[in-house]
Amino acid sequence: MKRRTAIKNMMIFAGGIYLLPSCSGDPAKASIELTNIDVSSGQESLLAEIAETIIPRTNGAPGAKEMNLHLFTMKMVDDCHSGDEQQKFVAALRVMEKEKLFIGLESAQRKEFIEELLEDKKAPEELRIMMKITKQRVIQGFTNSKFAMTDLKQYELVPGRYNGYFPVENV
Repeated sequence: MKRRTAIKNMMIFAGGIYLLPSCSGDPAKASIELTNIDVSSGQESLLAEIAETIIPRTNGAPGAKEMNLHLFTMKMVDDCHSGDEQQKFVAALRVMEKEKLFIGLESAQRKEFIEELLEDKKAPEELRIMMKITKQRVIQGFTNSKFAMTDLKQYELVPGRYNGYFPVENV
């Protein structure tokens, strides 16, 4: 074996060892990089289910899970909300994951659960804040998505557009 070949192979091997930890990822962490909040993969999947309940998949439109609106919500909470709101958001996700408050419910019960949390002033503050933020950010993410901007048909107000070339019959 020549010296250059040995050095080249050693450098390739060292580079592979250096990059190996970044390829495996931590399965307990969220799938995106967050700087201010710590969300586990279980909490991420819980948030995905909540987002899917807010904007479900229909025949003509993708659902919130398919559009990754839960990831948008986590990133917006991480970047744009105050530290207090971030702590309450993560605390509510932990409680919901630990107590299995949402995952065990049917579709109709999930909708009722979200509505009750948003309307009930006696509900725990962390859960109300988390639901309010989640609903706000999921809707924001949907309205700013490529699907909503390009494929969603917009309602045109009456009387419609002005057409100066429309033929008019003489009576």
